Amino acid sequence: MKIHIRYILLAILVSAIGASAQSARINFGNLEGLAKKASEVVEVNVDGKILTLAKRVLVKVNDKDAQKIGEAIKGLEGVYVRVFNFENENEYNAAEIDAIRSQLSAPGWEKLAKVRSKKNDQKIDVFMMFRGQDISGLALVLSEKKQIALINVIGPIDLDTLIELSGKMNIPKIDIDKDDENN
Repeated sequence: MKIHIRYILLAILVSAIGASAQSARINFGNLEGLAKKASEVVEVNVDGKILTLAKRVLVKVNDKDAQKIGEAIKGLEGVYVRVFNFENENEYNAAEIDAIRSQLSAPGWEKLAKVRSKKNDQKIDVFMMFRGQDISGLALVLSEKKQIALINVIGPIDLDTLIELSGKMNIPKIDIDKDDENN
């Protein structure tokens, strides 16, 4: 009987390790077709040494808002952005974007928002990945007739600080009503 319990405990431990090791990184590797068809492509990769340098600089500058941003992003591992602009409407294969959205249906990701608008055939999906109560990743997928935008943020994000800074330093204004200081 003890042998079976050991196997059960081992299986639980292995599955827990696998769940905690799950990455919030989206695979952008299959987007070459979009890049070839697009009239303009924007690719931003901020990770490694560049991200470390940005975090160090932000917390040391003599600007309280910049210091708060530095604190809010101190745990980030990477920020990846892809934007594809097209000359003509529906010039891309929607299946390529659906493949990205399907990655976000994997365990660990939770859909935060889904917006569908007939204007410009716009589709916006926002996903978050959690480790316990902490945000470990964020993904945004926007597609419309002549543009696709993909954003992937990896690592813990301090939303309270970003909301506090909204409307400053080119951070969009976020209006969230609070009942009291604890909510």
